[in-house]
Amino acid sequence: MGQDRIKQLLGQAAAEAIKPLLTPETYIGVGTGSTANYFIDALSDLKLHFAGAVASSIVSAERLQAQQIQVVSLNESGPLGVYVDGADEIDPSFSMTKGGGGALTREKIVASAAAHFICIADQTKWVKRLGQFPLPIEVIPMSRSTVARQLVALGGTPVLRENFLTDNGNEILDVHDLEIDDPAALEAALNHLPGIVTNGLFALRPADQLLMDVDGQIQTYRVGQR
Repeated sequence: MGQDRIKQLLGQAAAEAIKPLLTPETYIGVGTGSTANYFIDALSDLKLHFAGAVASSIVSAERLQAQQIQVVSLNESGPLGVYVDGADEIDPSFSMTKGGGGALTREKIVASAAAHFICIADQTKWVKRLGQFPLPIEVIPMSRSTVARQLVALGGTPVLRENFLTDNGNEILDVHDLEIDDPAALEAALNHLPGIVTNGLFALRPADQLLMDVDGQIQTYRVGQR
């Protein structure tokens, strides 16, 4: 089965999974990326069952609007019933590396406002230990070199993502070679470096539930079940 078909099935499974959480007053958070796009498409059949959506990127907002789903800001929505997004890597504690698409800051903000976080990922994203995928870090442009030197001191090899700005107008350093033995501790440490807006570790607020394909079948897991 091709990857696009697997992602489509994951998007459909996520739409089914959120049904019990929806009320006419519920706002949902929507992630960014190719797998999240299929979730957005699957939401079309549910749009009368919830109040609207908060998007984690301009691209996702435009796709939601194309499905005639109301998009509101997080300031308007208040707390979210559920957030659905993909991952670049996810480990057995459901900590994740995210930000390959560059939306990590808004993704982290929206995830933090949700009562329930569902990660949808194909089985290639499952790892025993985070760090195979370079860690994206969004930085204020004037701080890029200063932050890069501090990342080198931590053992990383930062590479500027060329010709790319986030929706917030910032730059991204993709950091290779980091030893991520304790994702939550590293996430917290990076949060304290001046100039870093957000890092792509989602460990302090990991996923609550994982939908993943296993040999072409979509399985649902909670922490400790896989």
